[in-house]
Amino acid sequence: MKLLAAGLLLSAAVAFADHGLDEARPHHTAQGFRNNYIPQVDKPPGDLLRWRLQAWREGLPPPPRAMPPVAPPELERLRANTRALRSVGAAARAVAPSVTWIGHATALLQCGGLNVLTDPIFSERASPLPLLGIGPKRAQPPGIALPDLPPIDVVLISHNHYDHLDLASLEGLDERSGGQTLFLVPLGVKALLTQHGLRHVVELDWWQSHWHGGVEFHLVPVQHWSARGFGDRNHTLWGGWAVFAPDLRWYFAGDTGYTRDFADTRRRFASRAAGGPVFDLALLPIGAYEPRWFMSAQHMNPAEAVQAHRDLGARRSLGVHWGTFELTDEALDQPPRDLAAARSAAGIPEADFFVLAIGETRWLPAMQGQSPHER
Repeated sequence: MKLLAAGLLLSAAVAFADHGLDEARPHHTAQGFRNNYIPQVDKPPGDLLRWRLQAWREGLPPPPRAMPPVAPPELERLRANTRALRSVGAAARAVAPSVTWIGHATALLQCGGLNVLTDPIFSERASPLPLLGIGPKRAQPPGIALPDLPPIDVVLISHNHYDHLDLASLEGLDERSGGQTLFLVPLGVKALLTQHGLRHVVELDWWQSHWHGGVEFHLVPVQHWSARGFGDRNHTLWGGWAVFAPDLRWYFAGDTGYTRDFADTRRRFASRAAGGPVFDLALLPIGAYEPRWFMSAQHMNPAEAVQAHRDLGARRSLGVHWGTFELTDEALDQPPRDLAAARSAAGIPEADFFVLAIGETRWLPAMQGQSPHER
């Protein structure tokens, strides 16, 4: 489970004093980081036990009606797009931004001259001890195998849970690029990566930004928590990412409960929208939401994701964080059905909030006008 013996673990973070604590900022406290609109996502052990016993008695999660769909990846076109991304002149102008769902919260974004991966996990299990068979096992292989990826310029990490920060995957990406891939992480996470040999790492606090290759990356608040072991709960920060490239403005939520942070993010960047949508694309989690009494503070359900789509001012959204690991009580294939019902109730067309098959690429229209840096 994601609460995974909230990990037995080895790499329980280095001293909290080294993690950028600044008690002048409201989300920094002496006990760890906190959320903006609820102090902490903190369920007592009794609630965890109650949930697991209830799921065991009721045989949850139920088996899926059908396994989540899989599509053969468009590897040649993605590689050709990469070559064009790195060119100049007419070839570069002809590049179409794209998003490819690799599985869970892992997606490949091609835009702004860069290949960007979100929360990459290519391992068989989301676990501190995968060789012992502990932790959720993949129901589907990654939509693109790690060796088949185009060269990755930037990796975005939302928080340190095992299904979002998979060290084996990060080490593989770093080795593959000869240390050239940039890893952008929330406060406190850099120490874990550098302990494992990654050197090209930049960590940010909420609302801080980093430019790379002409693209602007902002860490933004969401509602969640962090831990990789006993005793390190909330010692590192969590967050979503707002990314502004010349051809695509996009958002990645990572893991989050429904929160006013979405509306705050829209207001923060409203001046970039010029009266239109703030984001051309938002990647929003739609899975791991049952039972609500236990999960609502930390994981949105699809109806809440639809509201987040509206709060963010997104032109279109992609539902992620489903169909790969059995983390909670809904079936692997339930989130898209619940999303369809929520879309219908809200009067939102399927094209505006869609899901992809694992491995599928959606080619997107390039944003018109100048890059944010040029405005």
